[in-house]
Amino acid sequence: MGTAGTLESAGVRAGDEVVVPAYGNAEVAEAVVRVGAVPVFADVDADSYCLDPAAVSAAVSGRTVAVVAVHRFGRPADAGRIREVGRRHGLLVVVDGEPGAEPDGVERRRTHAAYLDGRLSGVVTPTAAAGHTYERYVVRVPGNGRPDRDAFARALRARGVACQVPVRAPVYRMPGLRREVFLPCTERAVEETLALPVHAGLSRRELHKIVGACNALGGLLQPAF
Repeated sequence: MGTAGTLESAGVRAGDEVVVPAYGNAEVAEAVVRVGAVPVFADVDADSYCLDPAAVSAAVSGRTVAVVAVHRFGRPADAGRIREVGRRHGLLVVVDGEPGAEPDGVERRRTHAAYLDGRLSGVVTPTAAAGHTYERYVVRVPGNGRPDRDAFARALRARGVACQVPVRAPVYRMPGLRREVFLPCTERAVEETLALPVHAGLSRRELHKIVGACNALGGLLQPAF
């Protein structure tokens, strides 16, 4: 059962509010809209890119009936603390993509991630966490936000590293979901994050190439003060 079906079967109705992540894709917010409810965007934690439990609590109003948390890039959301917020406010808590058996290749990806963690400089590497499966290896590029991140990405691609910007815009700026809000951790994540290759099939030579390309560029980008 998808998110919309879960909400509908739980009795979420038109006019109800559902707290959802502001960072990621639009699917969860669109599922809320499909059942006639109103998505309310909450900020994410700066390390995990998943819903910040404190931001969830701050977003709750008298019309809030549910919260949908999403695991991001293979990093689990803080489901325990979010469920505690739900109990405190009497909310349904849905955790999208609740982890089960670990997928094939996850140990290989963890090994690759550990290699990158220990050798990359000039970028901020992901924060380690229990249960992280590294579906994507997402770093932050310091400097002046989106312009420097995008320039860094172009330079990496020119050196043969297939990197991607994981999220192009906050969900509250996407068509059909626009809201007049500004959530700082979400905005900064959108401007600074970059996904580097970490798939299980990477060779040690390819990993070395990623490290060499990133480290050669890192000194060119100075954090803004």
